[in-house]
Parts: sequence; structure tokens; C-alpha cells
Amino acid sequence: MDRIKHLRERKEALAGAGKEIRAEIAALCDDESFVELAAFSYSKDAFYGEDARGEGVVTGFATIGGYPFYIVAQNFAASYGGLSKANCEKIAKTLNAAEKNQTPVVYLLHSQGVRVGEGVDVLEGISGLLLKATQLKGTVLQFALLLGEVYGSAAALASVCDVVLFEENAALCVNSPLVLSAKAGKNMKAVEVGGHRALGNALLPAIPVSGTKEAASVIMQISDLVNIAVEEAELNEPAPALNNGVTAEAIAGIVEKGVELGAESCPEVKTVLGRLGGISVAAVIFDGVKLNEHNVKKIKNFAEFACCYGLPLVTFVDCLGVDPTLAVNNSAVLKEIGEYLSILDAIDTAKISVVTGKAVGLGYSLFAAKSVGFDYSYALATASIALFEDTVGAEIEYANDTRADRQKLAALYAEENADPVNAAKGGYLDNIIEPQFIKQYLVASLQTLIR
Repeated sequence: MDRIKHLRERKEALAGAGKEIRAEIAALCDDESFVELAAFSYSKDAFYGEDARGEGVVTGFATIGGYPFYIVAQNFAASYGGLSKANCEKIAKTLNAAEKNQTPVVYLLHSQGVRVGEGVDVLEGISGLLLKATQLKGTVLQFALLLGEVYGSAAALASVCDVVLFEENAALCVNSPLVLSAKAGKNMKAVEVGGHRALGNALLPAIPVSGTKEAASVIMQISDLVNIAVEEAELNEPAPALNNGVTAEAIAGIVEKGVELGAESCPEVKTVLGRLGGISVAAVIFDGVKLNEHNVKKIKNFAEFACCYGLPLVTFVDCLGVDPTLAVNNSAVLKEIGEYLSILDAIDTAKISVVTGKAVGLGYSLFAAKSVGFDYSYALATASIALFEDTVGAEIEYANDTRADRQKLAALYAEENADPVNAAKGGYLDNIIEPQFIKQYLVASLQTLIR
């Protein structure tokens, strides 16, 4: 037997069985950098009797923009990307290597769920895989690139990742979208059920991409931000336009090379990875926010990302406190606030706050106060800091207090008394600044704090 010839034949058969997914890997990775691992493992589908070459998943390592990554790519051509016990074990083996070598992971996901016929075996495999992926969270970056439909347990794997990249027709669903839309009494396309626009309440760190090439660019950009704390930057010029009006979009514009995570979820809060004066930061940008369970959780998750990867946290505060509604009162908002504070306390890099609009009640206490650990706290000259949003709010709060003097309340919470100078007098603000100079103050502050 000519074993070399036989090896070549086997490689050709393997390549043919995963032609499409290998093309996606080639588009994602640097030219000829992908090295496949465990290529010749395969099992037989217990239900259809087909061989799942490579266990239906392609694994290996490669570079993307010069950065090393482990690659896990589901082969949709093998049993519709179905998970099996052997499939899960092969992926988990790759994750063990990623953990040992402190190397990030990119999952290319395209799966209709588990393979039919495996029963409890595959459930055990899935639980082991999800546990391993969870153990990696916060240790090495994990990216999920959704190439198409991603259903069932594969969707749970995506949910563990630090960043979830949605291609245009990708759909992430815990159950079949046919079942979900039928139970809702509707006839919906998969992308209408599980596309990134449809998952606004899922609070995923989602980013839409037009294709695998753009996904590679985003992965490189985020890897740069996490791996290179400081890079050279041009001298920061003032932004006079900010003196004419400060908006969330204008604030986002001063963050260099910004990448927004989860833009479809709670859009009133922008969570942006980027740079200020060449220094990597995790920026939270508020836009007249009233806090609820969902937006606090989004902020908490982002603060956790900053904590895990050593990024300075910068908050741009325009927050009116907790939304005064029955629904919010009877929600997990207080639990989420408590968890956010625990994570904030664990961040040992720079924490800087700028009050850009209103900081009312807990909007100030949670995101601007020096007492919760902010190294520097600033306010714009146009900002306001107060216990209540306005006189009306104070009057409502004390409506049942017969001792409350409404005239005194009106004077106490008049607009001029919300002037940030009052907070500065108490030593709670490091400075009050013109909007046009906001970036210069932040960069100077970061430079003193970055170790």
C-alpha cells in the first residue's frame, strides 16, 4: 500500500466534506496560517448512518492580523452542524489547549442543534463543553461568529462568548424558530426571530458584520484594544462644537477606533471599546437614561468585561436615577445594582467619570461618586447633579410629609442648586470643565493612572 498516496486521498476526502467551512476559515485567518488539529477523527451518525468526518467540526490554530487564535468551526455539511458527544469532546479538547496556552478562541457557528439519535450521551457532551467554555470566560477572549442558523445548545455556547458577531442572515435561537413563531401565532423568518435586531432584550455583546472579512477586522480591532494598552496617538485638539451641545453621539465620537457592543440592546446606554489618546478604555455613554433591570445589567456585563481584561472604565453620565414605575420596582433592578457594585469594586485599573448631562440620585451614586471608587470625577459646566430631577420630583417624594415646606423644597431643588459647583465645593468633583476640553482632561487623567 502506498501510504503517502492513501494519506493524500484521505485529505482530499476530508477537504471535500468540509469545503464550505474551510473557505470561511481561510477568509477569516491570515493566508496559509491555519493548522488543523484532530482532522481524522470521525464518528457515525447513530440515526442517519452517515460518517461525520472530523466529527463534523474543524479545529486548529491560526493567526488573524498576526494574533494567534484557536479556531472551532462547525461543518454544516455534516449532519447540519449537529452537535454530538464526540463533536463536543473535540471542541472541549481545543478549549483545554486554549486555556493552557492563554490563547483566545474564535467559534464559527452554524448548527441546527443536536444530532438526532444520541440521547443522553450528547447532553453529557454539551454540559461538559459549556462548562469548559464558561471556565475560559474572562481568562481568554472568546468570539462567536454566527454564519447562519445557530439553534439549541449551539446558541448556549454563543451566549458564553465575550463578543457575538452576526452575519446578515444569522439567527440565534434557543429553540427552532419555526416552533417559536408558531407558538406566537405568527409566520416569521428565522432572522426575524433570532437576528441581532430581534434580540434586543437578550443583552448579548452583539456586533453585526457584513461577512467573514469584516468579522476578521472587528476581531483584530478588539484584540488590539485588549492586548495593547497604549499606542501612539496624535495630539488631542479641543472640540469647540461640544460647547454648543453635548450628545451621546458626540461623546462617542471622541473615542478613537470605537467598537460598540450590543447596540440593539438598551440603546439608551452605549457600551464602547476604544481608545482615548491611544489608551484602551471601556466607555459607558449614557443618553438621558432612567435605570431599569435591563440597562443596569448591560452596564454590569460591560464592567465585568473591563475588569476581566484590565481595561480602564470611563463613564459619561447623563442618568436620571431609577425609573419610578411599578414594573421597575418589582424587578431585579436592585439585584443588578448590587452585582454591578461588586464588579466595580473589583476593577483595579483606572475608573474615571464625567457628568455630561444630569446625574440624579443613584445615577450619580453608582456612576460618578468618588465613594464607589472613581479615581477622578469631573462634570461639565453645563451638567447638573441633584438628589431629585427637579422641584416636581421632590414635591412628589415628600407629598405625604406634612412637615415639608413646598417653598423651601422649590428653593432647594431649583435649577441653580443643581449646579455641579456645589458638588465641587464638597470635594466630590476634581474639576468642572468646558465641554470642548473633555478629551484633554480624560487623556491626562488616564496617563497618570495607567501602570
